[in-house]
Amino acid sequence: MRIFLTGGSGYIGRATIAELVRQGHTVEALARSEQAAQAVTGAGAVEVRGGLADLDVLNHAAARAEAVIHLAQATSAEMDLAAATAMQDGVGAGTYVHTGGTWVYGDTDGVQDETAPWNPPGVVAWRRSVEDAVSARAGEGGRPVIVQPGLLYGGDNRLIEHFFVAPGKMRGAVPYIGDGANRWGLVHIDDMATLYAAALSAKAGSVYIGVGEGHPTMKQVAEAAARGAGLDGRTVSITLEQARAEMGPVADAFALDQRLTSAKARRELGWAPTHGDPLATFARG
Repeated sequence: MRIFLTGGSGYIGRATIAELVRQGHTVEALARSEQAAQAVTGAGAVEVRGGLADLDVLNHAAARAEAVIHLAQATSAEMDLAAATAMQDGVGAGTYVHTGGTWVYGDTDGVQDETAPWNPPGVVAWRRSVEDAVSARAGEGGRPVIVQPGLLYGGDNRLIEHFFVAPGKMRGAVPYIGDGANRWGLVHIDDMATLYAAALSAKAGSVYIGVGEGHPTMKQVAEAAARGAGLDGRTVSITLEQARAEMGPVADAFALDQRLTSAKARRELGWAPTHGDPLATFARG
């Protein structure tokens, strides 16, 4: 299958390109710089020069493809929706896979699935209008699919590395918020890549949560990450106010207590994540 992908030079993008190529697909990937172009070609894709604001580039690339996977992170709802619209117009009846996220569900009461009500922290509240508009195209002959990754780990751990491990190395202890008893819905980057590939065959209008099993607490992750960082498991509790000052509005998302299930993706797409021990991965560094 011919696939156009945005965000290919990023953390999840490189892994997804590699998985798509491994499965025999041909991938074109958006690249806004020479460095990004080298990243996507190194992963196995053909570069398409441009950024998310280049709507004609997005539209034409999508029109050449049989499916689109939108992984790039927009800076606003307006930018994301404009990009999504251009690509959905281009791909027509082909599959359009849009990236959401599990933080939109807020604190969960027990284990929840894709039918859970939304209660997003401010940092992701803008996603509602975009996902509603994307999904509405199913009623107009389009084939939208929304994938909602949990908090990614593996590889360079991106958000966790930036907001917890790197500051922990500087202060000599990895931080966690409050008592750290809130649970995180984690998913390994390689497992997430296989879910994006599987979503290409999903029915129009489908939504899939992508998380692994276990849901360790924030404190457990901090302790394991502190071992992996060579800090002998040293952690430190910070208040939510301190976290907001250090991390910005994303602190409220990290403080969420979430237990979610990916049973729908397993049942409908045959998704079978293979990384089941995130704490061991963090402890290895």
